[in-house]
Amino acid sequence: MNSIVIGSGFGGIAAALRMKAKGHNVTLIEKHPDLGGRARVFKKNGFIYDGGPTVITAPYLINELFELFKKNPKDYIKLSPLKIWYQFVFEDKTKFNYSGDENEMKRQVEKISKEDVEGYEKLVNFTKKIFDKGFTELADVPFDKPFVMMQQLPALLKLKSYKSVYSLVSSYIKNEKLRRMFSMHPLLVGGNPFTTTSIYGLILYLEKKWGIHYSMGGTGNIIKGFEKLMDEEGIKVIKGHEVTKIISDKKKITGVQLNNQTIINSNNVICNADPPAVYEKMLNGNKNNSFLFKWKKNRMEYSMGLFVYYFGTKKKYENIEHHTIKFGNKYKEHLNDIFNKKKLNDDISYYLHRPSSTDKSMAPEGNDCFYVLVPVPNNQSNIDWSLEGEKMKNLVIDKMQKDLMPNLKENIVEDFYLTPDYFEKDLNTKHGSGFSIQPKFSQSAYFRFHNKSEVYDGLYFVGAGTHPGAGVPGVLSSAKVLDKII
Repeated sequence: MNSIVIGSGFGGIAAALRMKAKGHNVTLIEKHPDLGGRARVFKKNGFIYDGGPTVITAPYLINELFELFKKNPKDYIKLSPLKIWYQFVFEDKTKFNYSGDENEMKRQVEKISKEDVEGYEKLVNFTKKIFDKGFTELADVPFDKPFVMMQQLPALLKLKSYKSVYSLVSSYIKNEKLRRMFSMHPLLVGGNPFTTTSIYGLILYLEKKWGIHYSMGGTGNIIKGFEKLMDEEGIKVIKGHEVTKIISDKKKITGVQLNNQTIINSNNVICNADPPAVYEKMLNGNKNNSFLFKWKKNRMEYSMGLFVYYFGTKKKYENIEHHTIKFGNKYKEHLNDIFNKKKLNDDISYYLHRPSSTDKSMAPEGNDCFYVLVPVPNNQSNIDWSLEGEKMKNLVIDKMQKDLMPNLKENIVEDFYLTPDYFEKDLNTKHGSGFSIQPKFSQSAYFRFHNKSEVYDGLYFVGAGTHPGAGVPGVLSSAKVLDKII
C-alpha cells in the first residue's frame, strides 16, 4: 500500500509515521525547503525563533510516535516541564502565576476573590468530566457518519456543550479577571471564548493532567527528532516542491502532481494542508462536490488571524516568565471586533513567549529571545497588512514597553513579523486564518471537515481543520483517527 502525505506539520509527520508503522510505503511532500509547517523555525543572527506552537501538552502523543518503532523518545528530543505555565497580567498590573500547584492556584484565586475558590474547584471537576468524554474517549474516534454524532449527542448535551466556554466558566466563577483567565483556552486553538463550545473547556483539565512542557532547543527540535526517525524508518521526504494537483479518476484518488510536473501515483493521499485549500486549489475546483458538501464548506466560519512579532534584545528581561498572557482593558468587545466586525482595535491582548528564560541556547549570550502573538481579524477583513503591519508592530512595542519591559525600543537588536498574509500565502490557509475553522459546536466532530473525505475515495485529512481540531494534541490525535479508517 502506498501513502502520500502532503504537508509536514505535526499532523502530517504523525500521519506519515503511523502509516509507515502499518507497513505502507510513505512519501511526505513539503513545499518549503524545511519541515514543520506552522512549526517551522526561523534563525536570525544567533536568535532561534519557533514559528508556531510553543505550549506542549499531552507529551505522550509525541512520545508514542517514537515508541511505535521501539525507539526511546529521549534519544531524539528533550521535553522539560515548566513550573509556571502562564503568567497572566491584567490592566491594573496585577499578576497571576498559573501552574499545576493546586494549593498555590487556590491561594491566588482567594487573593482575587474569596467566594470563587469553591467555584474554581467545581469548575476543575467539571472540566475533568468533559476531558474524560471529549478527549480520552472521542479525540481519535472517526466522526464520518451522522449516527456516530447522534450517539454522542445525549452525553455532549449533559456536559453542556451548547454553552460557550466563557458561559460555562461564568456559571462557576463570579470575578471578571478570573473568568477571563479560565476561559482563555479557546484562543490557543483559534476560537472565541464567547462562541466556542464548552467541550473545549477540556483544555483546562488537559494541562492539569500532564502539565505544560517546553522542547529544549525549541519546538523545532521535535520536528528535527521526527525527521531523523522518518529517515531511519525509510519514509521518503521531498522538500521544496509543492503539490499543485491531486489526481483522481472520477472520485477515486490516483496520485499527485508536483510543481515540476512530476506525477507520483498512490491510492491514499493524506493532507495536512488546510481542507478548503485542498478542495479549492488541488481538486478540479469543486466540480465533484455535492450540493450538500458545497453548502457545508461555504457556511464554515474561520478562526482569527495572527500577527506575530519576533524580536531579540541585547538586555535580558529576567522578570518575564516563559509564557505571559497580557489582557487588554476590554475583552468581549475586543474579541467581537476580531471575530465578527473584522476590524483592528488598539486595546489589544497578547501572548508573549520568552524561550530564553528556560533555554539559553535560543539567543546569543547575554541576549534574550521573544515572540509576541496578537489575535487579529483574518483576511476576510480586507486589512492591508503592507500598511498596517508596521503600525501594529509599533503598537505592540509601545504596549510591552508600558506594561512589562522598560526601555524595550532601545534594546531590540533583531526583529521581523508575520501577518495573516503569511498564513494565507505561505501556509495556504483560507482567509489567512491562524487555526483553520473556528471550534464552535456547529463546527465540531461530525460538523468539521471529515478525516476521511466526504467526496473522494482515498483522500484523508489531518491537522487543524479536521476532527478533533487545532493545537498540538488535536492534530496529533487527528493522525490517530487514520489508524482506524485506513
